[in-house]
Amino acid sequence: MFHFLRKYPFSMVCIAMIWILSLVPFFPETPLDNVEFADKWVHILMYGCTFIVVWIEYTCKHKQADYEKLFFWAWLAPIVMSGVLELLQEYCTFGHRSGDWLDLAANATGVTSAVVIGALIWYFRPKK
Repeated sequence: MFHFLRKYPFSMVCIAMIWILSLVPFFPETPLDNVEFADKWVHILMYGCTFIVVWIEYTCKHKQADYEKLFFWAWLAPIVMSGVLELLQEYCTFGHRSGDWLDLAANATGVTSAVVIGALIWYFRPKK
């Protein structure tokens, strides 16, 4: 785990923030609470931005892409993590938070968008 923290510090901080924000027992009321699907947009942006950071750090640290690792760590693992967090919200927050399948879909949309943007970053990165 410390290897990842040293090699990808910004990614690890962003992922830790997702865990914290997902499991904090309450959020204050905001004017956006009445906007339909505002929560889903937050999920898309949160996961999209986090995993764009993963792609940028990966691009900066590697000369050659390992597509099997990227498939797992930059697409599949974040979606599985999102599912785990939704289950934890539903069953382990004592009613303070609720898990939602649409949140999982929004998170997967954000991660998939990050993969597309990350692949473009990788393709157009300056060659050394």
